[in-house]
Amino acid sequence: MADASVFDRISGKLEEVTSFNRLEARGTLRIALKQSGLDAKALSPEQVRVVIERVLPQHLRDRGIEDVEQVCRILVAHVPRNEDFDSADSPEAIFSRLGSR
Repeated sequence: MADASVFDRISGKLEEVTSFNRLEARGTLRIALKQSGLDAKALSPEQVRVVIERVLPQHLRDRGIEDVEQVCRILVAHVPRNEDFDSADSPEAIFSRLGSR
């Protein structure tokens, strides 16, 4: 999953470590992102890390997931580091493209 988006990577791991199917994992993460005012398509590693730590736990509890703290620790461990994250839509990438013209 090295070239997967942050959303795909974390939702896949959420599916793996819970009883959620793919649709449930993606939907739960999307709801948490929406509540935070974030878009899954333009999600940075730091943004998803904050959502996992502050917003997602309650959504997991509401859906009957046990040991929410452990699940969130696993998810945070799978968030790519900012310096390893290469997004074509990141501000740095956009300005880099603009500067090369």
